Amino acid sequence: MTIERSEPSTTADERTMLEGWLNYHRETLAWKCEGLTDEQLRTAAVEPSTLSLMGLVRHMAEVEQGWFLNVMAAEQTDRLYSSEEDPDGEFHLTEADTWAEAHATWRAQIEAADAHAARFALDDLSVGKHRRTGERFNLRWIYTHMIEEYARHNGHADLLRERIDGSTGD
Repeated sequence: MTIERSEPSTTADERTMLEGWLNYHRETLAWKCEGLTDEQLRTAAVEPSTLSLMGLVRHMAEVEQGWFLNVMAAEQTDRLYSSEEDPDGEFHLTEADTWAEAHATWRAQIEAADAHAARFALDDLSVGKHRRTGERFNLRWIYTHMIEEYARHNGHADLLRERIDGSTGD
């Protein structure tokens, strides 16, 4: 499978632009994982960090769920990988963790996130509140935050991928 990334329009309206950049960064993360084995995707390649590409994908599945389902739509869901006892559980991988499961879960969370976001205008406040701060956010803030979150983690993915097999690229 070859990942198709589309550059966001340079003349789109605000919502189309935000959604375009979010999708671009989602596909960038998928591209950084493309063609690797489960073992490579579980590899913490930048010591002493335990960060891995599969861990990043699992983390982003939880982030998609947290912001779009739990906060924006106030849908109550169980955490996917983390817990109160293991708040960084998405990064704690075992031999049993597979790309097929992580990728399918992440894509399902993206699909759910997009469906929930479609119900709101950019200025609409979230129905739910942030679980730690109790704050409410408008959809514009959530889109902007998600773009930032993916961009930051895609920088991590660049370094991990280069250490795993030497692949580089934007």
